[in-house]
Amino acid sequence: MSGCLLLTRQAADNQRLAARFAAEGVETCSVPLLELRPCVEGPVERQHMLDLDRYHAVVVVSPTAARLGLERLDRYWTQPPVGIDWLAVGGGTAQVLREYGLPAQCPEQGQDSEALLALPLWQAHFARPDLKVLIWRGEDGREHLADQIRAAGGTVDYLPLYARSAPDSLSAELTAVARRVDRLIVLSVQALNNWRTAAGDDWQRQRHWRCWVPSERIAAQAAALGCTDVVTCRGADDSALVEAVLTGSSG
Repeated sequence: MSGCLLLTRQAADNQRLAARFAAEGVETCSVPLLELRPCVEGPVERQHMLDLDRYHAVVVVSPTAARLGLERLDRYWTQPPVGIDWLAVGGGTAQVLREYGLPAQCPEQGQDSEALLALPLWQAHFARPDLKVLIWRGEDGREHLADQIRAAGGTVDYLPLYARSAPDSLSAELTAVARRVDRLIVLSVQALNNWRTAAGDDWQRQRHWRCWVPSERIAAQAAALGCTDVVTCRGADDSALVEAVLTGSSG
């Protein structure tokens, strides 16, 4: 492959990842497939933060959720409450929490709900009669994780921190770089669908680009849309993506 690798995260994340690829001699270009907007905090969400010390575990699903959640933590707590297990879905999210000073844990292998639920600490939590878990996320997602916790007798609350939508300029930005691109990274089903819509009449060509995704669920959706060259990475953090692109192999 000799074309440009399209990075599709937020601009700041793409810039950081581009530096990693540049060090490996990989040319990249950036077109975010999602626009993230912080959610308005209502009385229910405010109460979740005020009651943070009543939760046994807080699950944080992305670096964006970590950054926005920590802003609210600063607003309501002079120091984080003790006795909470801070759990991150991936290493990048765990790093944001650790830099803040929280002892975040994350799976060593895998960056999905199944990998998170395989952590040994859940054995003790599932034995609790009053288990309470708070999930920091976007407007939706991680329903499987919540279902498993509830099936074990626990209570789950969501703290929606950001909304995702397609950027208004997405089609124009994609068109501007498309002739130089032959591969891309797509990290969510919504981002995948936004790519498909923005590609328009050029989809019949773009669907043959090599597409790296972080999970089998997203890989299946890509195949359903007609993508012909889909590679599943070991996760969605920078290191997993760089490794997958450089090796060209699936996780």
